[in-house]
Amino acid sequence: MPNIDLHCHSTVSDGLLTPTLLVERAAACGVDVLALTDHDDVAGLEEARRVAAEKNITFINGVEISADWRGQTLHIVGLGIDPMHPQLAGGLKSIRDGRTMRARNIAAQLDKFGIRGSFEGALAHAGNGRLIGRTHFARFLVQQGYAKDVRSVFKKYLVKGKPGYAPHQWAPLSDAVNWICGSGGRAVIAHPARYKLGRGALDELMLEFRALGGQAIEVVTASHTLEQSLLFANHSQRMGLLASRGSDFHGPGESYFDLGRMPELPANCTPVWHDWKQVM
Repeated sequence: MPNIDLHCHSTVSDGLLTPTLLVERAAACGVDVLALTDHDDVAGLEEARRVAAEKNITFINGVEISADWRGQTLHIVGLGIDPMHPQLAGGLKSIRDGRTMRARNIAAQLDKFGIRGSFEGALAHAGNGRLIGRTHFARFLVQQGYAKDVRSVFKKYLVKGKPGYAPHQWAPLSDAVNWICGSGGRAVIAHPARYKLGRGALDELMLEFRALGGQAIEVVTASHTLEQSLLFANHSQRMGLLASRGSDFHGPGESYFDLGRMPELPANCTPVWHDWKQVM
């Protein structure tokens, strides 16, 4: 069975490693099939694909799109996308432009709380100026001594009800799915347990997602316990959705799983890669 990891991040979004170093680490971890899924950006795919070929890793073009569903922020992973597809490229640019506005709003909120210079600090932690995310603010706040690690920062400063929270309207779920599917990709709901939806709302989300053309959910991922993975394996089977597996790796010291080092999919799932000839 090949070692497949279909969710990770580089410095193009909020990862700690460049695309080259990320793929080299994946090779060292024994990954056979890798998707780079940076937030709302595909700028690292060409570099990652080149290194993957050198390391004999099957590379899958990916992206993780920030989307809105009934006021709930969701992340939708796109696998096997065409990064040059005009509709996808335009949609991702619009989200990145919105991210810059959100970053300035986060900085303004932190400024009110007495934490100065956070926008510039977050920007210094961003791999490029195209995308500034909450993780970059978190790293700045850790650097400044406001928390011991990135995960603590989110809980203390950057989630709803905390000093650095700034509401933001992301792309509608329908747009995110359409951009992915229109580019030839397969849409996947990332880390579904993180959204803390009740059974009824979760079923409604999965039904709507499937009706829009979405095909899979992440079953095994860093933020899922074993029990949650088994639960979402059952959900995928019940809803006729494929199952994905990804570490959601951001970097050493910031991730629960290293690249490719997660549990296997439960046996009752149909893998999202079941019909990918390059994986067989």
